[in-house]
Amino acid sequence: MLDVIAYLGPEGTFTEEAAHRLSKKLIPFDSIIDILDAVKNGKVDKGVVPIENSIEGPVGATLDLLAHEYDLCIEREIVLKVDHYLLANKGVRLEELTDVYSHPQSLAQCHKFIEKMGLRAHSTSSTAAAAKIIKGKSGACAIGTLRAARLYDLEIVAEAIQDYTPNMTRFIVIALHDHEFTGSDKTSILFTLAEDRPGGLYEILGLFAYANVNLTKIESRPSKMGLGRYIFFLDFEGHRKEKNISIILKEIKDRTPFMKILGSYPMDEWYKKR
Repeated sequence: MLDVIAYLGPEGTFTEEAAHRLSKKLIPFDSIIDILDAVKNGKVDKGVVPIENSIEGPVGATLDLLAHEYDLCIEREIVLKVDHYLLANKGVRLEELTDVYSHPQSLAQCHKFIEKMGLRAHSTSSTAAAAKIIKGKSGACAIGTLRAARLYDLEIVAEAIQDYTPNMTRFIVIALHDHEFTGSDKTSILFTLAEDRPGGLYEILGLFAYANVNLTKIESRPSKMGLGRYIFFLDFEGHRKEKNISIILKEIKDRTPFMKILGSYPMDEWYKKR
C-alpha cells in the first residue's frame, strides 16, 4: 500500500518532483507549516519539504520549525538536481518580458539572469503558483519546472537560468518516526551550548573527530532567545542505534543544555556517488 505524501504545491513544483520518488499518492499543501501539521495530525503518512540548496544554503523555515514547533522525525532524504526554466505565455518573446514571478529561493538562485534581463522580481508561495499567476499576462514570466510548463500550457523561453551549475536541492521526508538501520545512514541532530563557556562547540565537534565519524553538515540558526544565542544543526554519517554513534549522542546530551535527535535515515545515492 502506497504512503500518502504531502508536498509543497500546487502541482508542478520541485518538491512534487522529489515526492514522486516515494509515492504516486500525493496531496499538495500551501506551506511548509501546513505540511508538518498534516503529518503531525495524521492526515498524511509523510511530508516532503526542502531543507538546503547548493546555491542559497539552508531553508531557514524548515530548520526553525523542526527546532521550535514540531516533534517530528526525518525519515529519509532526497537530493534533486534542479534546473530552472523561464516560462511565459505562448507567443511572447523574451525581449517583451518585464516581470518575473517565482518562489524566493528560485528568484535568489537565478539572480544574475534576472538582473541581466532587467526583470522586476515578485515572490510567490511556490514555483508552480508563479506559473498559474502569469497565465494570460503578456509581459509576465515565471521561473519553474518543465512539468509546470506542461500543466499550465506555457512556453519555455530560456533554459537552465540558475546562477551556478550543478544546482542541487536536498529535501527531507518528515514522519512520526525515523528509519531503521540500513548500513549506509546519516543522522541529524540539533543542540544548544551553555552560555559564556569558551570552547563548547570545539568540544562537541571533537567527539566526532576522536571517533572518526564524518560530519556532512554543520549549520547555526538564531535560538530566538537573544543576540549571540544559537541552535546548532549537525548531520553526520552513521545511525543513532550504532554503538559508536549512541556513545557520541550520550556525550553531547551530557555536555549541552539541550539536544534533540531529528532522526537517522538512509543516505541519498547522490552522496555515495560523489
